[in-house]
Amino acid sequence: MRILLIEDDEVLGSAVRDQIAADGYPVDWVKRLDSAGDALAVAGYDLILLDLMLPDGLGLGFLRRLRGGGDVTPVIILTALDQVSDRIDGLNAGADDYLVKPFDLAELSARIGSVARRYSGNPNPLITLGALTVDLAARSVRRAGQPVVLTAREWALLETFLSRPGQLLSKQTLEERLYSFDDEVGSNTVEVHVSRLRKKLGAGVIETERGLGYRLGRG
Repeated sequence: MRILLIEDDEVLGSAVRDQIAADGYPVDWVKRLDSAGDALAVAGYDLILLDLMLPDGLGLGFLRRLRGGGDVTPVIILTALDQVSDRIDGLNAGADDYLVKPFDLAELSARIGSVARRYSGNPNPLITLGALTVDLAARSVRRAGQPVVLTAREWALLETFLSRPGQLLSKQTLEERLYSFDDEVGSNTVEVHVSRLRKKLGAGVIETERGLGYRLGRG
């Protein structure tokens, strides 16, 4: 899941970016609405974190333009505006969630996970895949009842497949969902992570369509 963070506060932006990266999600951070528009024009995002007061305009107008143009990317508003009327305005403009500053970073992670599950069609955080039990909320995996430790990047890759069951995902698509603009991606990075996941979770968890990409297997 690739996230676009639109926030002009240096301290908060850095903290949120680092939290998202620690959770295993690629994040592109911009500080202006015009930069956000440029980012959306060249990359696909699974979630937008949107401040409402930006140097070049109001986030609410930006959100209304997105929705008016047919963009359904989930949006979580991050703002210091804490009145009930502000929340109502944000939700009516098309936001999926509304988080008031200052907020706990762990709560932000939980909100991101909740919105992601809702849009992936997996509102239930528990998924069974063969011998695997995946808890999306706790970000944990068990294989035949035994806990499996995944790195942040391995988890992000598994979550990407779980959110698109049955879909064939190209290497380029996976790279776009796993890495931000400033990450250096090796030519075989995706293959390495897929190989590691298979060793930990079972050879059948990810299937390869040679020359085309990968899809979620049956575990």
